[in-house]
Amino acid sequence: MTLTKDDLTRYDRQMRIYGFGAKGQEKLRKSNILVIGVGGLGCAALTYLVVAGVGHISIIDKDTVELSNLNRQVLHWQKDIGRYKVDSASTKLRQMNPTVKIDAHPNEVTFPELKKIVGKYDVALDCLDNWESRFALNKACVETCTPFVHAGVRGMSGQVTVIKPRKGPCLQCIFPKIPKAEKWPVLGAAPGMLGCIQVIETIKLLTGIGDPLIGKILIYDGEASTFFTIKTKRKNNCPTCCNFQRP
Repeated sequence: MTLTKDDLTRYDRQMRIYGFGAKGQEKLRKSNILVIGVGGLGCAALTYLVVAGVGHISIIDKDTVELSNLNRQVLHWQKDIGRYKVDSASTKLRQMNPTVKIDAHPNEVTFPELKKIVGKYDVALDCLDNWESRFALNKACVETCTPFVHAGVRGMSGQVTVIKPRKGPCLQCIFPKIPKAEKWPVLGAAPGMLGCIQVIETIKLLTGIGDPLIGKILIYDGEASTFFTIKTKRKNNCPTCCNFQRP
């Protein structure tokens, strides 16, 4: 199935990017993406994946919408309080772009379940808000050789990196220990910005355009209004990837 006249109009501006064109748009249309978490990061990432024309997106999040979510989780509205986040988000996303297939799963994130499914996707997006689930996703992606895009937020700042098994370090190489669980502060615009960067990194992986953040972590300091990149390395003693990352 080739791009339609409506597709050529809808995606005209991004298809004008050098090296993108109709071929890049076709790659997006044929792609299959998993987004885990429909909070601040997930709402931003899902919005821009959908408007970019990614063909199929599966969403996982077991939580329901609460009033305290509404300052940063922009796909959830006042009337959605009490609904599953995946249902609240998918309702709006289908209206944004009805050509994108969206599957909603109000499931808990566990390693056994993730390992069963992540290998079916071209890229997974870590839009989670807890490190135990992030490490479970990291392990599942390493063992199934599935690339994923991580982002984390705290206050006005955060980080983004791309984990591509056999090509660079895994998430546990970069963050060896699970950080202490706590309810951290978040300015609503911060996950919005970092979720958008996740989408750019995902599109780079899908189309082959640009240089993804593999072996690098992008740090955003919102208080100082600065970005900087740090190189990361695979650890030979990493308990997650040392037995799976060998070429």
